[in-house]
Amino acid sequence: MGSETIQFDPTAVEILRASLPHVPFDGWGEAALLAGANGCGHDADAVRAAFPRGATDAIALHSRLADQAMVDAFSELSERPEKVHLTIRQLVLLRLEIAQPDKDAIRRAVSVLAMPVNAKLSAKLLYETVDSMWRAAGQQDTNFSFYTKRGTLGAVYSATMLAWLADNSSNLDKTIGFLDRRLADVARIPRLTKPVRTFMAAGQRFAGTIMQGFVKRHSR
Repeated sequence: MGSETIQFDPTAVEILRASLPHVPFDGWGEAALLAGANGCGHDADAVRAAFPRGATDAIALHSRLADQAMVDAFSELSERPEKVHLTIRQLVLLRLEIAQPDKDAIRRAVSVLAMPVNAKLSAKLLYETVDSMWRAAGQQDTNFSFYTKRGTLGAVYSATMLAWLADNSSNLDKTIGFLDRRLADVARIPRLTKPVRTFMAAGQRFAGTIMQGFVKRHSR
């Protein structure tokens, strides 16, 4: 699969998980983190050590844990899709299924990440998620398509996650339908008329350039 397990601070993970039930009511802030810490036997000093930047550190850890859980769940499937686009579809759905119990907390997290001051973190977490998906799918090429693939999937995943947040049904049927339409749009690009295809290709290049620049900035 080409994936690797990230080692997370166990104390931070414990506090985060204990804090999640408080986030829908208190938001991603000190109150929720302290309540979670108190509930699992840690104090305020442990919270500050685990999350020195507070809410944004907690949100980032939550996203990275979900990425790892997605990759682990995919690797444990008894049967995996053979085609790349179906593999990506499976990974996106696994990511959302894993997130389903924490939807209210994630809705709050999206509001925090949407703030201009958190734009870099938002882009970083999105990149990490789609990069995890492509790597789990066995796509580890390093040419320019590396960035265009991640840029395209970043757009698809972001739109699908927003659709998922707005989906109040008891299952993921509406979200799945939305995702399938977005993937079909991507698959149609080679068959579109030249002007439209050129326009969409330019959009992919733009997204790829953003991803490429982001990786270069954060790999120094």
